[in-house]
Amino acid sequence: MKITARFDHFNINVTDLDRSIAFYKEALGLEEVRRKEASDGSFTLVYLGDQQTGFALELTYLKDRTEPYELGDNESHLCFRVSEDYDQVREFHREMGCICYENEKMGLYFIHDPDDYWIEILPVKK
Repeated sequence: MKITARFDHFNINVTDLDRSIAFYKEALGLEEVRRKEASDGSFTLVYLGDQQTGFALELTYLKDRTEPYELGDNESHLCFRVSEDYDQVREFHREMGCICYENEKMGLYFIHDPDDYWIEILPVKK
């Protein structure tokens, strides 16, 4: 059997939904594309999109969760390619105070969101 699959979304759990939505909008230009509220009010799912692809970042907010998530020490991460001037975007992220790792030799850096998820930033391939 040959399976044909396409990426749809990637989920992360967040502790402050409004703060996370604001971060992803400011840092990466992501916009809310849809939202789902649990009928019992226990959770909210917000899907953010880049207005270029069909891929979405799903933010899950569990209403009763108060403690930060333990992210462990694995190196899973999101990656975004920025079409604007890469050096200007890096400077903007530096001013935001969200750069957590830079590797100039490899031409990449990482930012971290309010829950400390790491996001790799690369220039658009030419």
